[in-house]
Amino acid sequence: MSSTTAAPPRARSASRASVTQDEQGRVGGWLQRLDSPVTSYYVLLSVTVVLVVIGLIMVLSASSVKSLVQTDNATPYVYFRKQLQFAAMGAIAIVVASRVPLRVWKALSVPILVGALFLQLLVFTPLGVSVNGNRNWLAVGPISLQPSEFAKVGLVLVGATVLTAKRKLLGRMGHVVVPFLFPVSAVTIGLVLLGHDLGTVMVMGGIVAALLFAAGVPRRMFVYGGALFGALAVTMVITSANRLQRFDVWLGKDTNPYGGYRQTLHGRYALADGGWWGVGLGASREKWQWLPEAHNDFIFAILGEELGLPGTLVLLGLFCALALVCYRIVLRSDDTFVRVATAGVMAWIVCQATINIGAVIGLLPVIGVPLPLVSYGGSSLMTTMFALGMLLSFARQEPGCREALSAKPSVVRRSLAVLPGRRGRR
Repeated sequence: MSSTTAAPPRARSASRASVTQDEQGRVGGWLQRLDSPVTSYYVLLSVTVVLVVIGLIMVLSASSVKSLVQTDNATPYVYFRKQLQFAAMGAIAIVVASRVPLRVWKALSVPILVGALFLQLLVFTPLGVSVNGNRNWLAVGPISLQPSEFAKVGLVLVGATVLTAKRKLLGRMGHVVVPFLFPVSAVTIGLVLLGHDLGTVMVMGGIVAALLFAAGVPRRMFVYGGALFGALAVTMVITSANRLQRFDVWLGKDTNPYGGYRQTLHGRYALADGGWWGVGLGASREKWQWLPEAHNDFIFAILGEELGLPGTLVLLGLFCALALVCYRIVLRSDDTFVRVATAGVMAWIVCQATINIGAVIGLLPVIGVPLPLVSYGGSSLMTTMFALGMLLSFARQEPGCREALSAKPSVVRRSLAVLPGRRGRR
């Protein structure tokens, strides 16, 4: 017979109740942390930093072979060094933008858009450069930039300013159209359209739709706008032989492995070679001049090849986290300008990422837009980081956030506080 004595039923019930209370306390602690006024700020900052770091690593890997070819085997770091410089300038832009007061953003909206449109007009002068059939670049000596990326920032800010000022009149079609849809959106998108950049036009269309939706425009107006925008996109496709070929590839009509189908085919080869766990960081085969634009539009394929399914899921999860934290800022803000502008930036990044990844995996035709914060490209990286810095400034407007951030000791002060000399002087 056993010498141990079973615990009485009341003791067992009390023990289970204690464990349950502890679990509820831990869950409640996590929920309280998530409800903190600094959650949006730190999550947005963390996700942005992680995406930029992943982008730098993948640009280094995907562009190394192309750099070796261009420099006659001298260095594999040509594109990585440039991207690192862009990231450093983007970091400065984030820091500056995160400190800009809300009233200054409203005041800067029109100057930023006007400046971007002026640069976009210069694209059609001898300073303009055509890349893959799209005349959407400026080149001055060794410096090149894409003005349409800056126009996205201006479009978000002006749209938020105008729609906030007219929020009580947006039930009328005339106040929705003038002046936001025409002339602001029409001129901005029209200038990009003249350069034949369908990908950027589609992203800008997503920005406009998000701004209108967040401002509370009646849904019936989206039907008219969607039909008009769809007709415009179809017109751009059927009037361009290059775009028609890309749609033939997407529909399976063009399967020439040495023609337009090459990029799509080798993008799928890269993902297939990666399999479940990938071939290893830096070990891609497709980047050896098989896959065109491996470090730019198709960097997601190289990531999938080298890091496998976990790598692609992590990247998708980061973009989902970015969208969720933007949505959190929208929900927790009482300022209409902040809500509308945040929705515009969220649509910008999510639409662009969806178009890029959809093209790589074959769900969408290839229309040539970079993967935000990850693909190679200075204009895209810096403007996206600048826009996210603006959202950080919005997150600081959440009640209690600014005070909480000011109350937290800096990393330097925390480090100095544990030094023996300082501890002895206390």
